[in-house]
Amino acid sequence: MSRATRTYCSTRGVRRPHLSHYYCRQSAAMEDTQAVLYAVAAVLVAAYVIRWRTNPLNSIPTVGGPSAPILCYLSALNFLLHPRELLTEGYQKFHGSVFKVALIDQWLVVVSGSKLVDEVRRHADEQLSFVEGVEDLIQTRYTLGPEMTSDPYHVDIIKEKLMRTLPVVLPDVIDELTYAVPNYIPANETEWISVNVLKTMLNVVARVSNRVFVGLPVCRNQAYLDIAIAFTIDVIKDRTIINIFPDFVKGFIAGLTTNVKTSTRRAIPHIKPLLDERKAKIEEHGLGEPWEGKPNDMLEWILEQAIPRRCTDEAIVQRILLVNFAAIHTSSNSMTHALFDLAAAPEYIQPLREEIEPIVAAEGWTKAAMGKMWKLDSFLRESQRFNGIGLTSVTRKAMKDVALSDGTVLPKGSLIVTASYPIHHDNTIYENANTFDPFRFSRMREVEGEGMKYQFVNTSLEYVSFGHGKHACPGRFFAANELKAILAYIVVNYDLKIGGDGERPPNICFATNIVPNPKGEILFRKRKATL
Repeated sequence: MSRATRTYCSTRGVRRPHLSHYYCRQSAAMEDTQAVLYAVAAVLVAAYVIRWRTNPLNSIPTVGGPSAPILCYLSALNFLLHPRELLTEGYQKFHGSVFKVALIDQWLVVVSGSKLVDEVRRHADEQLSFVEGVEDLIQTRYTLGPEMTSDPYHVDIIKEKLMRTLPVVLPDVIDELTYAVPNYIPANETEWISVNVLKTMLNVVARVSNRVFVGLPVCRNQAYLDIAIAFTIDVIKDRTIINIFPDFVKGFIAGLTTNVKTSTRRAIPHIKPLLDERKAKIEEHGLGEPWEGKPNDMLEWILEQAIPRRCTDEAIVQRILLVNFAAIHTSSNSMTHALFDLAAAPEYIQPLREEIEPIVAAEGWTKAAMGKMWKLDSFLRESQRFNGIGLTSVTRKAMKDVALSDGTVLPKGSLIVTASYPIHHDNTIYENANTFDPFRFSRMREVEGEGMKYQFVNTSLEYVSFGHGKHACPGRFFAANELKAILAYIVVNYDLKIGGDGERPPNICFATNIVPNPKGEILFRKRKATL
């Protein structure tokens, strides 16, 4: 037998059985591994199902689709696309009780009926936290940084300093309006021009607000205003994206998406000269001490709080941008809604003029004069009732299990809201609730003893646009006067109407948000007789 043949036979006769045993052992090992993986998967699925079945949230009825694992994402998609309809359905079906709707990353527990809403807003923050609730919705730890939640000293500044100085700063607001509105609405007396309302109001509100926040000349610096507006839009965009993902990847996603730090760095060159100048004055005269020409604005108030905290310039600028976010987002949306409503119903323009013009002629553009404009105040309150800042309000997060009087348990960690849109469109609360009635509240104020109750800034269990109770929006007093000044100025200085088919641009709803149509335009023409 040749050597080649012996080698072949050796391979065929000796090694083949050896390889066969090897593959058999490998196959058996793979089967054992698969069995272990299947067993582990079965245990995990069983644990998940048990956890889901025993979750206290399961005792709360679901609106909008199934609540089962995986299938609940269909419910979340349904709520994303049809939030107004689903909140109204739940409000009507479970009035006086509680229901839930699905967000992408968690369940939203909706408390319905004034009794339970009052219970929720009265609970201590250690039980139902407003700060943690807002953090969950806006994702501030990722969009703005944890220090904005852990040390929100700007809130106290808004509550105390800004509210107390309203009579002093309002003339500055009016003065800035006389420059800002003609700049962004360059209409003349002979022809109509079409204006994108939301874009225009973003600029007007940003400029007027920053007259009070950072003063002249920075408030007229368009590059700075663009940064403040972009920051506002970025926070909304970033929180929308981050909310799609589960908690364990939100930090990573935020690192990829958020532009907050970039906006802050871009804003620093515009604010730093002011900071350096004011720090030098404080060094010379002492913290909190007066000096000739000392500014009375948000930047000064924040600086005096930031210095003892040893805050960096970047942290101070970011705090200013945060205040801008709070002011620009809600006020520009509210003003856009109001102008859409007015242009779609121009028969209400003349009654507003007949109220505003005599008051301004007699008292000027003062806070006291604004307080006497009941129809103007009513128009803005009704526009906000009818459209809304958001579809939900009175946001809280359960810090522990909380039992309500109807027996419902709000589980620890759950996000709780009230459905503001259905409340504001409830015919048992408001007569013809689905009809826009701009002077509804001015008529209600004419009843003896009701003069204060139905003002734009006042909150109640039936009117929760600004929230209600101790955590109602602290900036609403400044916002209300700013909005009244803007609307009054436009009404007496411009004619306006809807172009095309005359239909009001439709609002856009997604998840808990309601926003005016960003593409909506109305026509403006300068009036000959102006104040």
